[in-house]
Amino acid sequence: MERYQRQTILPGIGTSGQQKLLLSSVLVIGAGGLGCAVLPYLVSAGVGKIGIVDGDRVEESNLHRQILYHENSIGKLKVEAAKQVLQRMNSTTEIEIMPEFLTPENVDNLINSYELIIDATDNLEVRYTLDEVCSRLKKPMIYGSIFRFQGQVSVFNYNGGPSYSHLFPKDDKVILNCEEAGVLGTTVGIIGMLQANEALKIILGIGEVLSGKILIYNTLTNDQQIFQLADQSVELSSNTVIEKVDLIHPELAFEQKGILIDVREVGEKPEIPSGFCRKIPLSELESRLGELDKDGDITLFCQAGGRAIKAGKLMQKAGFSKVKAIQGGARDILKLIKDEIEPA
Repeated sequence: MERYQRQTILPGIGTSGQQKLLLSSVLVIGAGGLGCAVLPYLVSAGVGKIGIVDGDRVEESNLHRQILYHENSIGKLKVEAAKQVLQRMNSTTEIEIMPEFLTPENVDNLINSYELIIDATDNLEVRYTLDEVCSRLKKPMIYGSIFRFQGQVSVFNYNGGPSYSHLFPKDDKVILNCEEAGVLGTTVGIIGMLQANEALKIILGIGEVLSGKILIYNTLTNDQQIFQLADQSVELSSNTVIEKVDLIHPELAFEQKGILIDVREVGEKPEIPSGFCRKIPLSELESRLGELDKDGDITLFCQAGGRAIKAGKLMQKAGFSKVKAIQGGARDILKLIKDEIEPA
């Protein structure tokens, strides 16, 4: 126990907590930037069994942020290179590697024997597949994502909590990966460590788990915010909510007075030309309310409607009296713009 003495003396852990770690099993999907930040801390903490799923090989462009690899790793399978380093860190941890990409066909087999799943991928289709199966099998999924200097962390499907698709309905959205958008290694490191921290809290049964919440961290400003996730099914159907935030049809978006605001996060597709709306992400809205006129007419939209309603409620609590939300989303807005520019 000398190895783990500094953590076993912590309140709520002790030798019994270390035993929980030893008996736990965690599967990490993706051995890229997030995975490379998550894995060393799980191994060092004494997690008994860790699985790594990734069919990719190490490339030179990975080295600035994927800290488990070095120049001699280039060309090797990521899972094999990662296992070599991790096993040297802690020989008592069982490390199972799966040099393949997660698909709808193999997902059940891959995650079946693990109790906790960490989503360290930047592939949206894989994330939805993983979320669907984790929800069905009632396995917690620790989510992390990066866009340039900003990262997000949440825990889905935990003790009956919401799923990823609850927050981000599947509607053919497109996200940029690190190759397309760029990424700073430290941003990936911070978000990956936060994911590892959620895993340890869940295993040990300590602290507040980010279930039903999403943490958004901006590495340029050091701003960190935690948002409570609304029950979207209630938000979109409850009469009490609709009475508070008026819902309007997308076709009325450009007939309203005042300004139209896109509350989606940076990088979400499709992009709406700035000449047609103002961009204020929901994660920044509260801190930027001073930019808006409390007595002005404001219409909000997002990807599917839920976040626009959430933004409207936030603004009403802050004293904004003329707020509406579009019952629909960005694709509807973009179609209206195209019809306006290129009428049939």
